[in-house]
Amino acid sequence: MGARATSWGAYKAIAESLRHRVAEGEFRPKSMLPSEAQLVAEYHVSRNTLRRSLSDLEDKGLIRSLPGRGRVVVAQGEDAEHPGAPLLQYQRIAGDLRERIGSGDLLPGAVVPSEAALVELYGVSRGTARQALIELQGAGLIEVKQGKGRFVSLDLAETSEDV
Repeated sequence: MGARATSWGAYKAIAESLRHRVAEGEFRPKSMLPSEAQLVAEYHVSRNTLRRSLSDLEDKGLIRSLPGRGRVVVAQGEDAEHPGAPLLQYQRIAGDLRERIGSGDLLPGAVVPSEAALVELYGVSRGTARQALIELQGAGLIEVKQGKGRFVSLDLAETSEDV
């Protein structure tokens, strides 16, 4: 990408450029991307525009954020439900929360981490965090109490007592 493009849609062009660079092998799986500062200088955009591009790539499962370290190109793992398909970020978050619920780390009635907390913890977009929570809600593992938040389903307590 040459001189500064218009900010409207610039993030899409940057995301496509980075996606192409990964596909061409410039950034290999498990390698770190250049820092945000380096990419801002390279693409001549604001940090917010760059972050939007990186968020798009994270949502698609191409990269992931390592808090305090940067972003790494994802080695294409497999989705257990669809062998050969890459594991999407929201599926990883939902899987981690399922594991916490199953292990008893999150007991029935416990508050589930908020979208904002998941965004911070996993370095993903709010939409990605929301999708993980929607998946768990659809599976009956969590429930929403309007105005109060999301909680581990109380139905799980009855199920575990019956076992």
